[in-house]
Amino acid sequence: MVTQQPEFFYRGPSPFVRLLFFSVLSLAFMVADARFHTLDLARAGVATVTYPLQQAALAPAQILGRISNFFVTQNKLQQENTELKQALLQKSEDVQRMSLVQNELTSLRRLSGARAAVQEHSTLAEILHSGRNPFRRKVIVDKGVNDNIQPGEAVISADGVLGQVTAIFPFTSDVTLLTDKNQAVPVMLSRTGLRTVVFGNGRDGTLDLPFIPLNADVQNGDQLVTSGIDGTYPAGLSVAKVVNIERNAAHTFAKITCKPSAGVEQDRHVLILSNLTAAAKPQPEPEPNAKKPAAGKGNRSSANPARNPR
Repeated sequence: MVTQQPEFFYRGPSPFVRLLFFSVLSLAFMVADARFHTLDLARAGVATVTYPLQQAALAPAQILGRISNFFVTQNKLQQENTELKQALLQKSEDVQRMSLVQNELTSLRRLSGARAAVQEHSTLAEILHSGRNPFRRKVIVDKGVNDNIQPGEAVISADGVLGQVTAIFPFTSDVTLLTDKNQAVPVMLSRTGLRTVVFGNGRDGTLDLPFIPLNADVQNGDQLVTSGIDGTYPAGLSVAKVVNIERNAAHTFAKITCKPSAGVEQDRHVLILSNLTAAAKPQPEPEPNAKKPAAGKGNRSSANPARNPR
C-alpha cells in the first residue's frame, strides 16, 4: 500500500491564483474609491500617521535651507539698505534743487505779476483690479466720490504718469491708462523742448508719437515729460521714453514708438492729483452812487448820434 507523505510546508493557492485574486481586489478598490470615495478616510488616516515621519525626514533639509536663507537675506538686506540710503541722498539733493527752483519761480511770478501757480493736492489710492473690458486699458482704484475724487484728475505712480480718472463711484474710480486708444497726453522732449502729443494704441507696453517730421531731432532714449498745457497733467512729470524710430522717405512723418515710464505691473499704490487753482481775483463791485442813465429822448439821441431828431 502506497501512502503519500504530507508536505512539510503548506503553500496554499498557486501563485497565479494569488495574482488573479489581488488584481481583482485592487481593481475593486480602485473602482470603489473613484466612484464612491470609500478610501478617503483610510487615506486621511495614513497621511496623519505618516506626517510626523515626513516632517522628521525633511527636518535636516529645512534647517539647512533656513540657515542659508538667513545669511543670504542678511546680505541682501544690507545691500538694499545701502542702495536705499544712496538713493535717499540723491533724492534729497534733487528736492533741495527743486525747492530752490520753486522759490525762484515764485519770485519771478511775483515780479511779473503773473497769477499764482496751480497747487497740487494728492490722494493716495490702491489699485484693486483691472477692468473687465479686454479692449480698454483701465484699472479700478479704491477712492471715489467720498474721497472728493473728480473725473479728469491725473493719476501717477512712483515712476511717472499712469493715466487719468474717467469715471467715479461712491467708493471706487475708473482710471484709464495712457496705453488706452482713446488717451492723448501733451508732452515735451526734455532734451530739445519739442512739444507734441503722445497717443495710446490700445496695446500694453507701448505708446505712439505721431506727426513728427522725418528731420525732427528725436533720438532713441529721449525722455518725454508732460508739458502742462492741457491743464490736466502738471508739467514735468515723466511719461515715456522713445524706444524705436522708423524713418521712411515714402512717408511724411516718422513712426516713433515709446515705452511708458509707469506701469500697472510695477506699482500697487498710486497718487491721484487734484489741481486746486488759486482763488480768482474778486471782481470790483459797482459804486453805490452810480446811477443808471434815465431813459429819455436825449439818451436815445446820445446813444445814436448819427440820428438827427426832427
